[in-house]
Amino acid sequence: MTIVPKTAATASPENTSLRRRKLGFLLADPSNQDSDYSDEYSSSRHRLSDASFTTTSAADNHAAGYYSNPSSATSSPYNPMSPWTQPSPYTKSPWIHQLVASSLPDDVSAAHNHGLIGSLYREEGHVYSLAAAGGLLYTGSDSKNVRVWKNLEEFSGFKSSSGFVKAIVVFGNRIFTGHQDGKIRVWKLSGDKKNTHKRVGSLPTTRDLLMKSINPKNYVEVRRHRNVPWVKHYDAVSCLGVDTDRGLLYSGSWDKTVKVWRISDSKCLESIAAHDDAVNSVAVGFDGLVFTGSADGTVKAWRRELMGRTTQHVLVETMLRQDHALTSLAVSHAAVYAGASDGLVSFWERGKHFMTYGGVLRGHKLAVLCLAVGGSLVFSGSADKTICVWRREGGGIHSCVTVFTGHTGPVKCLAVERDSSEEKHWIAYSGCLDSSVKVWRVSESARAELLEHDEEEE
Repeated sequence: MTIVPKTAATASPENTSLRRRKLGFLLADPSNQDSDYSDEYSSSRHRLSDASFTTTSAADNHAAGYYSNPSSATSSPYNPMSPWTQPSPYTKSPWIHQLVASSLPDDVSAAHNHGLIGSLYREEGHVYSLAAAGGLLYTGSDSKNVRVWKNLEEFSGFKSSSGFVKAIVVFGNRIFTGHQDGKIRVWKLSGDKKNTHKRVGSLPTTRDLLMKSINPKNYVEVRRHRNVPWVKHYDAVSCLGVDTDRGLLYSGSWDKTVKVWRISDSKCLESIAAHDDAVNSVAVGFDGLVFTGSADGTVKAWRRELMGRTTQHVLVETMLRQDHALTSLAVSHAAVYAGASDGLVSFWERGKHFMTYGGVLRGHKLAVLCLAVGGSLVFSGSADKTICVWRREGGGIHSCVTVFTGHTGPVKCLAVERDSSEEKHWIAYSGCLDSSVKVWRVSESARAELLEHDEEEE
């Protein structure tokens, strides 16, 4: 295995010498700007992301309702030529092992102590984001609604005025949602009764935005001589992460930046020019590290350090460089996992000094769109409509416990929480572009019966 050479650099400084824009532009949604604003990014690699995970089978596409016919291609959000849908070059590898739970006899499935518990469905469009906390499940979709579920039944919900819900994280009694329009909205849970979620603000706050607009040095050029304050995301917020120890919120965006927010006063502390393309994932790790993955094909590790009188995030190492876009990240106490558009999951193990490259997990035919970790289990959801469940063994070895099937579209998001009824059992939620959420139960001690797929000759 080859380890990428270590590099050291600081986050790129923002441009501080640009002309100040009018107040009306500051408060306007990016989605409402004139046409050249959206057209310029329409061909960028990350614009093929959320709505273009179709399979190459026309029959499957028609059955799932994802791509109607060539004549409607201009109006359909799905792109059959998307790089996400291209088969992984590793699908014929003899090392791919899969166990499809739905194909097992009932007695065998029960012995494995895992399987489908139930499904949640509302006709509100594709499910883009999930978060599970405090016995509640939050689901975000392109309907702009956030639904709240409890015990597999709809419990509550709330709706934003605009912007698909692309990311959800929970911190205490606050829920943060990232949206297609570049905004982060803040909600508060005030009790355990229905309809107790209320919107309490947005990031950046109006006050912070107005204060930053006074000084021309706070403006950065975004595209075609358009300038915005550095505290404002000017493209979709694709991912969110929370550092519970330090009370910090991290937001990654298609505008290539990662912004750092102090939760206690909703202040934006820093904007990191993290990547050369869309930031698709951010994950808070161990030892004060924050990991970011991007459509530019890199995974980077950052650490917050004291720089003079202020603290800034410094680039510790670029852990991976490749041609395929990085789509998802997940962190356990001992490893970091990164999913990519080629269907592979790369992982690094926690070492004495930093991270050691461990290898790849090969189990998907199309892009890995989401990852989650629960105990010794690693969950990977893919555009091939499946969810692989891996168990981390000693020495960095991973065995495939099962492959969950049943979704009729790409699996876009995952959330995992411990099963309160039994030790070493986990409940996994999978959100899909078939507008459904499925609920699975998995045991860490489940026996991994691997079905080896022989390599086919071309």
